[in-house]
Amino acid sequence: MAKLDIFWLGVFIEIYRTRSVSLAGERLGIAQARVSGILSKLRRHFDDPLFARTSRGMEPTPYADGVYPDILQCFERLSSPDSHRNDFDPATARRQFRICMTDISEIVVLPALVNELRQLAPGVTIEAEHISAASPNRMESGDVDLAVGYMPSLEAGFYQHTLFRQSFVCLAALNHSRIRQAPSRQAFCKEGHVVVATSGTGHSIVDRAFQKKGIDRNIVLRVPSFLSVGRLVARTELLATVPRRLGEAMADQEDVTTFPAPVPLPSYDVKLHWHARFHADQGNNWLRKVIARLLRV
Repeated sequence: MAKLDIFWLGVFIEIYRTRSVSLAGERLGIAQARVSGILSKLRRHFDDPLFARTSRGMEPTPYADGVYPDILQCFERLSSPDSHRNDFDPATARRQFRICMTDISEIVVLPALVNELRQLAPGVTIEAEHISAASPNRMESGDVDLAVGYMPSLEAGFYQHTLFRQSFVCLAALNHSRIRQAPSRQAFCKEGHVVVATSGTGHSIVDRAFQKKGIDRNIVLRVPSFLSVGRLVARTELLATVPRRLGEAMADQEDVTTFPAPVPLPSYDVKLHWHARFHADQGNNWLRKVIARLLRV
């Protein structure tokens, strides 16, 4: 018999409450296919269908009705074993949260978050680290509290909340000798470009989209992060294609202007991620709400 994952219990509870696999997925922030897969594992584990599709939705079997109260109690106790010791008052709390994020989020998210925390929770501090291949394990162990960014490969055991939809813009120096408005496709390709060679972000979407649409950029410079891109574009005649919110922030800080890409580019969701182990942690929950409110569009 397979080990029972606590996250599976949360899936069972949401299907029971919503009577729907798709609605359970929406509330948990995971794909419907993943909910169906977990339900199949639960059925094998309990040796019972658990839910049957009817005209009223996914109705629980008598067995599911019988075990639901115990599963709910177990899930709540495992998620928060000592809820009376988990009280979190932001005004008086002294706690450090560790958030893994992309360099884009460092520019877009951190300034607003730090200013907000200074007002609401002066004893709370933030330690940021870059999203990496080790981030999921660090979130599971509790070494990292939250992740902000594009992490499409997270597996079972994680919650997620969409913060905003990210699109792309192009950047040029305000005093660029040839770029006064959005250039033609041909002119765009002829200009020199700076690109970011980094993993763990949605920027690879740009490279694939340009390649698919036959846009062959003249790449003159590759850098390891977005932190220097605004200054590089402002001080050279290189162009850059960056996430929209980052481009808007750079336009406020440097002598650069934004313009649309010569071809439509896809967008992607920037999400907040956390592990199921800390879903009920009051401090974690409070910080998630603060970040979601700051980035709501």
